[in-house]
Amino acid sequence: MEGLTTITIAAVGDLLVKKTMIAAAAREGGFAPMLAKVKPYLQKADFTVGNLETTFAGSRFRGAPGKLLFSSPDGFAAALRDAGFDALGTANNHCMDGKLAGLKRTLTVLDRHGIRHTGTARSAGEARRKLIVNVKGIRVGLLAYTKGTNGIPVPQPWLVNRLNRGKMIADISRLKGRTDLIVVCLHFGKEFRPYPGRGQIRLMRELFRHGANVVLGAHPHVLHPIRMFALKDAGGRVRNRVAASSLGNFVSAELPRHTARLRGTILRLTVTKRADGVTDVTKLTRVPTRIVQPPAGKRAGFRLVPGR
Repeated sequence: MEGLTTITIAAVGDLLVKKTMIAAAAREGGFAPMLAKVKPYLQKADFTVGNLETTFAGSRFRGAPGKLLFSSPDGFAAALRDAGFDALGTANNHCMDGKLAGLKRTLTVLDRHGIRHTGTARSAGEARRKLIVNVKGIRVGLLAYTKGTNGIPVPQPWLVNRLNRGKMIADISRLKGRTDLIVVCLHFGKEFRPYPGRGQIRLMRELFRHGANVVLGAHPHVLHPIRMFALKDAGGRVRNRVAASSLGNFVSAELPRHTARLRGTILRLTVTKRADGVTDVTKLTRVPTRIVQPPAGKRAGFRLVPGR
């Protein structure tokens, strides 16, 4: 249609790299084989995003007995970029696993590999800048927030975006005049619960009323129902809103009996912008994914595959 611009956004859930996956990737010479079968789906989109549930804390990273602390080789960032990822939300409960130095190094590694990021920052000035990406003429604003950091202290509040209602609404308000579409990544909810809680639903609807178009959730590590519905915001604009409170695990290693935690989805959103500037999500589709784990004692690696 003349005057109509259309793009596709692909979104996935948790990118949660564990030690067994790092060891398997080392045997295979990198993470590319793990992502090979889903790579065409990610690259086909005009803009691909996910939740980075690990850090790139470098050689100085040290774990702690009894604590789940994550850091991945820099090669994982290279593999994500090669697979088609354009941007990542970095605000989640593991973003401080490498402490302050690890948080800052993570963003530097992403910069080095050409992956944009939002949710954590190296300076107050960087925190004030909002991520806006021009995708074929459609300006997409991307925000990210987390409920907590697993009790790890955050030295300065601007280092990590927290689930603060006032701040989130203010950030959305600042983006409204500068963007055509606003996507908010929220790290929230109860782990392993297969549906959103009442508080999550209320928060998503409030963000929609203030102008958010899409909410992408992470942290439960299992898939939640995904809904698209029309809703009028506080400015009187009726737009389709997409509520995806948990996209499940995209990358992870789990006990075989936890099959729900080995499944995710590639959420594909078709976004159109009319000649008069009205922009909306016009179509939603999903590509189911699952994590195939190598048998115990085998040298094979992990594989992400499309399909149930």
